[in-house]
Formats: sequence, C-alpha cells, structure tokens
Amino acid sequence: MNRSIVVIRYATALVKYARESGQGDLLCTQAEVLGKTLRSVPDLRRMLSAAEDVVPSRDKLKLLEGALEGRMAPELDRFLALVCSNGRMDMVEDILRSFVDAYRRSMGVRKAHLVTVSTPPPHLLDQLKALVKEKTGDDVLIETEVDPSLIGGFVFDIDDYLMDASVKRQLELIREQFIERNRRII
Repeated sequence: MNRSIVVIRYATALVKYARESGQGDLLCTQAEVLGKTLRSVPDLRRMLSAAEDVVPSRDKLKLLEGALEGRMAPELDRFLALVCSNGRMDMVEDILRSFVDAYRRSMGVRKAHLVTVSTPPPHLLDQLKALVKEKTGDDVLIETEVDPSLIGGFVFDIDDYLMDASVKRQLELIREQFIERNRRII
C-alpha cells in the first residue's frame, strides 16, 4: 500500500481518537515533541525502523516514552503500541507530523513560520496573528526564527503561502535582473 495513504489513515485515526478521548491538546503537544526528537536524532529513527529481532517492540516504545521523560499520555502510548504491533514504526515520524497538522486544522489553528533579522517584538506578533485571523478566520501559532543573513525585512510562511520580503531576496532579484540585462547586450 502507498506509504502516504498509510500515514494519512493512521493520522486521521489518531485525530478521531484524540477528540473522542478529550486529550487532543495533550496528544498534539506530545506528538510534536516526539516528532522534533525524531527529526533531530537520526539514530533513534534507525532504531525504530529496525527489524523486530534487532530491536523488540517493547524497547521501541520505551525509547519513545523516554523522549517524553516517561510522561506519555496513555492514549498516545496505546496508539504507538498499535503502530508498533502493525509494523509501521518506520512511518511514526510522518504519522505524528500528519496528526499534528490534521488536529490543528480540525481545531481551526494554522501554523506559521516567521524569520526575521532580530527577535520580533510581541506586539508585532499579535498584529500578525490578528491579520491572519481576519483574513482566514483561523487562529495561528507563529514560530519565530532569527537569521541575520536576511540583512533586513522578513520571511513569512503559512500553509502554502510564502512571503519573502527580505533585503537579501531583493538583492538577489536585482542581481538576477542585472545579469539578464547584460546577457542581452552581449
């Protein structure tokens, strides 16, 4: 079966389970922590993908529980045990990411990423949240990142929309235009 179909089915099932249990916010938070841990620790991903005779299921589940410092919600523990028993631990990172996205969408929350030259002031983030709420009707969680190489301006990414208003990008565009015009002369 197609990997993406399997990932979406598991993520959708976890969204339904999270809403029925009333623990959606907790499960979403824990899934996000696990996802970040899996992205930052490649050895952990390899161990979870290892064959059952190399790394038994109970050890895989203990590794994930350890990433949450032993405070995994029982609902998430049961879900991960199901994923493990079905031999889908190689997909767990994708399942958790898809779950977080789907759960937030179901709750009317979007996730955005803002990159600036320096730490943005809180009132600017509030204004940006209000603007997104006005345009989409959804709340927004904004992750911020500082990147001095932008020189000035910002890069804002929400869903499939990217606004690059950085000085770095503007200089790149001017450079490209200059090169294109000079090609015509020669």
